[in-house]
Amino acid sequence: MILSTRLSNLCKNMMKKNCYSVILLFCYFNLFTPALLQAQELNASVSVNSARIEGSNKDVFTSLQTQLKDFLNTRRWSAATVSPTERIECSFAIEILTASREGFYQAALTVSAKRPVYNSTYTTALIYFRDTEFEFEYEENAPIEYVEHTLNNNLVATIAFYSYLILGLDFDSFAPMGGTYFFRQARNIATQAQSNSGWIGWAPFAKPNNRHAIITAFTDESLNAFRELWYTYHRKGLDEMATNPDRGRTNILNALPVLKQLNDVRSSSVMLQMFADAKLDEIVLISSKATPEQKKEVYDLLYSLFPTMSNRLEPLRK
Repeated sequence: MILSTRLSNLCKNMMKKNCYSVILLFCYFNLFTPALLQAQELNASVSVNSARIEGSNKDVFTSLQTQLKDFLNTRRWSAATVSPTERIECSFAIEILTASREGFYQAALTVSAKRPVYNSTYTTALIYFRDTEFEFEYEENAPIEYVEHTLNNNLVATIAFYSYLILGLDFDSFAPMGGTYFFRQARNIATQAQSNSGWIGWAPFAKPNNRHAIITAFTDESLNAFRELWYTYHRKGLDEMATNPDRGRTNILNALPVLKQLNDVRSSSVMLQMFADAKLDEIVLISSKATPEQKKEVYDLLYSLFPTMSNRLEPLRK
């Protein structure tokens, strides 16, 4: 169940006006509501798969996995007050591809996160993203620390970047533009990382789905309609479905045309692909109870945007 610190009407109204007010609000709850416990924001699992690497010291990967998990779950990423049961469930899966020299690794990172739906046992995906531009240096048992404005390790920069991205997506799902603070933090990391020419995945305009492209999209005010859709989808859609399934479903389906608007303005935006990866199957499931006319409208819209994923959309035609 989603707890009161994220769902209060006061929080929603303040988030709509200014994300920094949210932080103050959380501090207020912490000072005057002892029952709300301060805790770290993430409940992350970490896996490091080194099956492709032969003849190397495997202990280093066990150490990396343990240290990253501790780093993610013990760090406070903001001044927000959350209870232990509200921590965001997320996963960081690292697949080591090559070890070109001692302590230097090329890898792929798959990041996922989910959020509970109000008054139900259902959880909905916030992100499922595979980053294949991930190179880093790591020495066994070396400290993993993030100091804001001081980046000297691409491993830390990348993990911190995606942590803030997850937080931004989560907070945006509970309040209009609620994740602004976190997206700005991720943008600061991307800006700093670009100054290190040896770190891949950060270069402006290099790839349409690299880290620079991701955070540019989420901090581009001309694309705010997507973030408003994200809020409607979750708070007015999924969360509403527990008490009124038809109204919640209708709110979601009526909001989907925003995706076409985004495609018309920025067809190459990584936002579209990220939305499809996280939500396409869920939309098909939600639409299973819709009218035939609604199903056709949803199918036509989504097929026009994601023609290569037609197999996932096929149930809408039945």
